[in-house]
Amino acid sequence: MHIRVTPLAALAVTASVVRAAGQLGFAVGNVNPNGSCKKRSDFEADFKAITDNTHSTLVRTYSSSDSFGNLCNTPSEILPAAQNAGVKVLLGMWPDGIDVYEKEKAPIVQANVEQYGDTLFGITVGSEGLYRGTYSEGELVSWIDDMKKTFPNTKIGTADSWSSWNNGSMDAVIRGPIDLALANGFPYWQYQDISNATKTYFEAMAQALAHIQEVSGSLDRIHFMNGETGWPGDGGTDAGAALAGTDNAKIYWDSAVCALLDWNVDVFWFEAFDEPNKQDAIGDNSQRATEKFWGSFTSDRVPKFDMRCG
Repeated sequence: MHIRVTPLAALAVTASVVRAAGQLGFAVGNVNPNGSCKKRSDFEADFKAITDNTHSTLVRTYSSSDSFGNLCNTPSEILPAAQNAGVKVLLGMWPDGIDVYEKEKAPIVQANVEQYGDTLFGITVGSEGLYRGTYSEGELVSWIDDMKKTFPNTKIGTADSWSSWNNGSMDAVIRGPIDLALANGFPYWQYQDISNATKTYFEAMAQALAHIQEVSGSLDRIHFMNGETGWPGDGGTDAGAALAGTDNAKIYWDSAVCALLDWNVDVFWFEAFDEPNKQDAIGDNSQRATEKFWGSFTSDRVPKFDMRCG
């Protein structure tokens, strides 16, 4: 059975079948500003800042390694901290090849992650790897299948650009044993002026969701989430008509993030905390852009603006 939902109606359908309100989550890094791997106490401080200043009790990570490939044993550090804080964790893996996949899987197995019960929201295998071309769809399907067999009581998913979910390149993933589909959407990187950002964001999410529903043949077999969205604050790099700045980040938060939560879609804000040690990104246009100032908190966990939706 295939259910066709027009893009602009897709989010309304989700509103009727999912829940009364979407969950707000934050992307959190696993490395401190000085470059050291975060320990349990560091994650505890992260969670205190988030829960003291927002309604969120959900975070997602990306990897068990630092940016140089050194293992941080993130699962064993973050899950006990989250359990004590009443926070749920969507644990991320960053596999760019079979050797890296096995390296990323090992700390998750070692941590015996299913012992943490509901604290473990799920596990994501990869983030925008198909969009970047760092692994194939066949590799991703095989890794998801392996994680499902290894952790049968855990929701397994993946994250990629909304366009990858919409253009057919993820169809084998959608038809597979996946539980969670995280679609990333950044009007900022679509060079949208802040006045048009919310419209662009909603259209991207609606198109991704409609395609997932059509290919899966179900409105709700796969739990759809916005895996990343955000806007850089002061010190960030402009992207065409998209101007960095904390004032614009706050406008985007209020008009886009709070609105999509009202439409009962789970949203992860990228990211919780500034990362002053993060390397610059090189875009498709070969231009360098800083990713150091995308946090809604500074690197020392001070909120930049009010993060509570009215």
